Amino acid sequence: MADVAIIREWLNKAEEDLRFAEANLLEGNEFFAQICFHFQQAAEKYLKAYIIGKGLDFGRVHDLVHLLRTCAAHDPTFDELKEDCILLNTAYIETRYPVHWQTNYTKETAEQAHAAAVGIAGKVRSQLSL
Repeated sequence: MADVAIIREWLNKAEEDLRFAEANLLEGNEFFAQICFHFQQAAEKYLKAYIIGKGLDFGRVHDLVHLLRTCAAHDPTFDELKEDCILLNTAYIETRYPVHWQTNYTKETAEQAHAAAVGIAGKVRSQLSL
């Protein structure tokens, strides 16, 4: 297992993104695209914390499905998170840059992103047992 301090750093950063997005959603802020982006970032950091914790490689990648495949190669139960990763993947690019396709981030979308991020967080925390 990797250095616990490094794993905790990744988990702490993930928690910051998760709590930031949750606070904005709870306060009723209508920056739904940005809220979804932070849920995506939380999920990415949680998955990377698991990968680092298990001594696996991930390279410079932000694709949650790719990261999930790395996790699932070590623990196949991670496959249950695939739909959550697919949902959150959309929030990486199109929430930050102009895109030339239809986007529609609503409160409902943000709530779905929240549920996905919380599911990923719970899985990683339970598997790392820190």
